[in-house]
Amino acid sequence: MKTNKILIYLGILAVGLLLGWLLFGGSSKEEADHNHNEVAQTNQMWTCSMHPQIMQPEPGDCPICGMDLIPAEAGADGLTADQFKLTANAMALANIQTTIVGNGSAENGIIKLSGKIAENEEANAVQVSYFSGRIERLNISFTGEEVRKGQLLATIYSPELYAAQQELITAASLKASQPALYKAVRNKLKLWKLSESQINQIEQTGKVKENVPVYATVSGTVTEKLVEQGDYIKQGQPLLKIANLNTVWANFDVYENQIELFKKGQEVSIATNAYANKVFNGKVDFIDPVLNKKTRTVTLRVVLNNKDDVFKPGMFVTANVDGVKDENKESLKIPSSAVLWTGERSVVYLKSNPDQPIFEMREVKLGNQIGNEYQVLEGLSNGNEIVTNGTFTVDAAAQLQGKKSMMNKQGGKTMTGHEGHLGMDNNTSKKESDHTNMNERLKVSEKFQEQLKEVYKDYINLKDALVKEDAKGSSQNATSLLSNLSKTDMKLLKDEAHNHWMSLVGDIKASTTSIAGSQDIKTQRNHFKHLSSHLIKAVQIFGVNEKVYVEFCPMADNNNGAYWLSKEEKVINPYFGEAMLTCGEVKQVIE
Repeated sequence: MKTNKILIYLGILAVGLLLGWLLFGGSSKEEADHNHNEVAQTNQMWTCSMHPQIMQPEPGDCPICGMDLIPAEAGADGLTADQFKLTANAMALANIQTTIVGNGSAENGIIKLSGKIAENEEANAVQVSYFSGRIERLNISFTGEEVRKGQLLATIYSPELYAAQQELITAASLKASQPALYKAVRNKLKLWKLSESQINQIEQTGKVKENVPVYATVSGTVTEKLVEQGDYIKQGQPLLKIANLNTVWANFDVYENQIELFKKGQEVSIATNAYANKVFNGKVDFIDPVLNKKTRTVTLRVVLNNKDDVFKPGMFVTANVDGVKDENKESLKIPSSAVLWTGERSVVYLKSNPDQPIFEMREVKLGNQIGNEYQVLEGLSNGNEIVTNGTFTVDAAAQLQGKKSMMNKQGGKTMTGHEGHLGMDNNTSKKESDHTNMNERLKVSEKFQEQLKEVYKDYINLKDALVKEDAKGSSQNATSLLSNLSKTDMKLLKDEAHNHWMSLVGDIKASTTSIAGSQDIKTQRNHFKHLSSHLIKAVQIFGVNEKVYVEFCPMADNNNGAYWLSKEEKVINPYFGEAMLTCGEVKQVIE
């Protein structure tokens, strides 16, 4: 009887335990799973579907467009401190493309040079006065006037020449008795460049000329007037500079590390923006044996035929030198589009994982530019995969995520869309010295900064015209920008600053020329994005002595994103006008 009761109690206990496990065991597992998910959710980042560069630790609205933020992809495990990952959406929007670095040879390559047209000094002449006196009449009205040999240039009253004429008349009456005196007087007048006919006329008429004519001794173009009508001049004083422009020099700067690539007689193809569809052929005529210590360059000269008056002194030209041979067969080559420049640094973005969009910044040391490629001396290895399209966007992503970037050597705080300085928190960005250091501002003369500031002012006017969708105004401001760009004096820059300006000025000019020559607002905006990217670098490196805002719209350029410069913090978008006037954000403040 007792045994039966014990069995009944054990059965009831077993049933109770089973029911308890069924009722509460599952919920405990669910609770554990729920708690695990809560822990996982604490690391969840939120992004915007339209602006994938926005990363925030909690849900909310996009600070750019106001859309609801969505959960971002989970962060990649195993990333180093310098690496960052882009979402598939961001890769697609930015059209990011990569290339594998491989061994390359520069045989039969083409190296590009930039230079200017100058007068052929061998064909230049200075018209001087061979006697002292006063200019009674000057027949040359303006610089640029054409003159012919024998043309009357001026008439001069000369007291000493007046006396010499009287001597001639007296000596002529005594030439039979004193032939040596007569001959000496005639020779004196010849030394003063009076012709035989002029001397004979004075002798035959017996009359003294008060005003003596001065004739051109060469043919050419007046490049400089050194006197004005009514001036008193001395014997031997220059009156005019005359250049024969039937031939001109094209002078190109060759950097120190490029000198070995050139020799006299090399074929050169020369182009200029003034004649965009023409190529002019020439040969290397002279390579300066003396290195310019300030610019660390030598001058390479090409003599060009200019009988059709195609080239104007001061005109910018570019040269493609064929047959460049690089003895370093193992050197690596990378496309110029892969390189970002800042101060003394050249950086590229390396794709660290071939299977995932993981990137990191890599500093490189570059050699010669061969065509559209650069030699890589240090920083990359054969087989590395680097970003060649969308590099600027990848750099922006690195800055937003607080990683090493073009403007931020060390990395820093991860930014949200609310912060206006790249790679720095707001407190640090307010310190001018820190900000300048982050930009690696080069020290240049204030005079050059003022010249660059005039270019920047024209750029702002151009930007404002694009905001108003004023194609004509955009073209006019671009023309003004080109004028002020040509006035920048590269001689004010030294060494590294000169090299940086030379790498930028050609691209700035090319983009601006395209805007000036177009009346289509869409075409102008397309070239404006390129102009902006190069001018941003110039302002970052050289400065314009005022606060400048770098602003960015991720939806411009077919959602690839585009930057521009502004004098004010308020975003006024030049890429869309009234359609999306306030789309964008401040990415950097250049103090």
